[in-house]
Amino acid sequence: MTDRDPPSPTPALNAVDVQRLRALNRTKALATGALVLSTATFVTARAFQPRWPWLGYVAATAEAATIGGLADWYAVVALFKRPLGLPIPHTAIIPENQSRIAANLGRFIEQNFLDEATVRAKLEEVDFAAQVADWLADRDRADGLARFVVRLTPQALEAISRSDIRDFVAQRIVAEIEKVQVAPLAAGLLNAFVEDGRHQRLFDELTRIVGRFLQDEAALEAMRERIRAELPSLFNLFKADAYLLNKIIGAASALLEEARGQSDHPIRLEFDSAVRGFIRRLKSSKLYARRAEEMKRDLLNRPVVREMAGEMWDSVRNLLETDARSDQSVIQRHLAGLFVEVGRHLAADPVVRADMNQGFVTALSAFIQSQKSGVSAFITEQVNRWDLRQLVQVIELNVGRDLQFIRFNGMIIGGLAGLTIYTVQALVFRH
Repeated sequence: MTDRDPPSPTPALNAVDVQRLRALNRTKALATGALVLSTATFVTARAFQPRWPWLGYVAATAEAATIGGLADWYAVVALFKRPLGLPIPHTAIIPENQSRIAANLGRFIEQNFLDEATVRAKLEEVDFAAQVADWLADRDRADGLARFVVRLTPQALEAISRSDIRDFVAQRIVAEIEKVQVAPLAAGLLNAFVEDGRHQRLFDELTRIVGRFLQDEAALEAMRERIRAELPSLFNLFKADAYLLNKIIGAASALLEEARGQSDHPIRLEFDSAVRGFIRRLKSSKLYARRAEEMKRDLLNRPVVREMAGEMWDSVRNLLETDARSDQSVIQRHLAGLFVEVGRHLAADPVVRADMNQGFVTALSAFIQSQKSGVSAFITEQVNRWDLRQLVQVIELNVGRDLQFIRFNGMIIGGLAGLTIYTVQALVFRH
């Protein structure tokens, strides 16, 4: 306790402490009354002993009881203060040893209540996951949690925008993308696409697109002009260009229609072979892999990509903020439903609950172990900061009543010892 840290003021007693104080005072009064009574009995018995010799037994018992009561009164008082205010050595034991008591108390709690085995054993008795599951499964609580999360969303987004987190996340995303090998990834995606037969539907759609192109007036006119430019002038006089164009368009349309209608058409099979060959080259060709990596780096280095990322962030942020301000927040409704479902699934899955509980035990135990020395230091500091009256009051209210019964025990044991000694003495000297 230093000048900078004055002792904490003695707190007002609560209802329980008031009851304890009354019981303590009653016990003190009874013990003191018993001591006065034994003293008076001793004096009276000794005074009338010459007339009635048998009072010697009473006097011896009362005398020893008085001595035992006084000795134990001294021992009890010496714990808390100096008896009669006299500077007797080794008295006022608790106030004089406040610092040592504080240090020992903090160390005792740290070593016996906060050791790892004890803490883990106690934590393992608690089913944290079940409590979390019950809490989340309650719809009102889930709604409240969802409202809280949504209410914090604008502030969180604003904090992210003002900090370097946004740029950091973008850099990490780009860095992770740079680690991905594009060719094997693309080959895997295309292979799944082909195995499901979806490339055949793509082939059908491509033939329809080409068919629509062949029916386009502007496209037909462009092809006719191209044919006219290649034919001799004599043929153009007989409109051979139109004839050739109609034949070409008709043959091409019929061919596309056949390919679209036949699963084993040569063109369809050729398309299938080309796609599968391209996938194999993506998997194995170093040239393809190198070109894919170059295209990826070129794309990531383009300023427009970073601009798109920023625009995407702004769009997402605006969407979330608008929804958070709405009285009918879609995010809040879905979050509440998600929390309820998580709670129900967690309650029904003992394996996940066991894993969660183990995680809670590990995390909380590690936290307590890292902080237990601080708890010990805090307890030591608080006890040292206590006013001496407060320290004595706390101890006396909790154990003082039991200590007063020591005075009763001292008088009883002393009285029995005095009676025994007097009786033995009387028997010995009588002979």
